[in-house]
Amino acid sequence: MRDDSRSRRLEGKVAIVTGAGRGVGAATAKRFAEEGAAVACVDIEAQRAETTAGEIKDARGRALALALDVSSEDGNRAMIARTVEEFGGLDVLHANAAIQVMAGLEETSEQTWDKVHETNLRGVYLGVREAIPRLRERGGGSIIFTSSLLGIVGNPDLPAYGATKGGLRALCRSLATAHGPEGIRVNTICPGDVDTPLLQDFFDHQPEPESARREIEDRYPLGRFADPVDVANVAVFLASEQSSYLTGIDVIVDGGLLAKDWG
Repeated sequence: MRDDSRSRRLEGKVAIVTGAGRGVGAATAKRFAEEGAAVACVDIEAQRAETTAGEIKDARGRALALALDVSSEDGNRAMIARTVEEFGGLDVLHANAAIQVMAGLEETSEQTWDKVHETNLRGVYLGVREAIPRLRERGGGSIIFTSSLLGIVGNPDLPAYGATKGGLRALCRSLATAHGPEGIRVNTICPGDVDTPLLQDFFDHQPEPESARREIEDRYPLGRFADPVDVANVAVFLASEQSSYLTGIDVIVDGGLLAKDWG
């Protein structure tokens, strides 16, 4: 943790990060805390939430671990209520929790489709619905969705996941226009491949995981996958007053992949 609070961009703010137990969520929760925010670390796995919150506390930050299912109405209601009870309000919601299931459309069962949508899209709707009144009480705030490059381009093995990530981009536009007059900003982050357990799960489903990993990594102009902190740093910017005139946009964090001419 940095000692110079004058340089901390989220000083005095209260933030919630879902899916905070690992990957982008854990990195974002820790970066928010480094920048001065009190952070509710939400994850469906209690131990993961406790680990992230514990690391923040060990670094002299303020954190709360919440083991909740963000796909449920009760989980989202408790998430907001317990955060406000603990920290006195809410300024930032980073809706980051997601699941992915590898399967082409014809191999995707209705149960799988529904499960992915319940977490990745319905869960965000439920969380935002509970958060907006609390953000309004603070005179505004920032809502950040972790979308994906797969909400812009397609992968034949991830149609359910891609559909939810595209849905988040559309939801972002609707909410940004509805709540901008209240000072509530809504933006998405669209990462390319991020070096997380979710990405490794993708490679584990390939016939030759190591070869597939090298082949895809070589496609990136910057020559590497994103580190979770690369995405977390963008989330800090969108949560802070430095982005006070940004709403309804996608920030693409893809190492130049979309800029590449495949020829």
